[in-house]
Amino acid sequence: MSRRCELSGKGVQSGNNVSHANNKTRRRFLPNLCNVTLMSETLRQSFTLRVSAHALRTVEHRGGLDAYLKKAKDEELSLEARRIKRLIERKSAALAS
Repeated sequence: MSRRCELSGKGVQSGNNVSHANNKTRRRFLPNLCNVTLMSETLRQSFTLRVSAHALRTVEHRGGLDAYLKKAKDEELSLEARRIKRLIERKSAALAS
């Protein structure tokens, strides 16, 4: 399982540890990933995703999983999130017509 957010695409970054003596050694900055269960209002179904805390706040700010996926770019999303997005789009199109 990769250390990458399924919704925002946020992943591992690299940088330096800098000591008081200004010695530099390489280190990794890991994203704050959480296993969460998000509910889709359109599908009336819940999905378990591995999401960063930042993306989780954005989901809440935008008004839920459906609204977040509607605005999200496909390149940032994981395969599972893209599948959920397609299901939501099909269901909402069927409800509209």
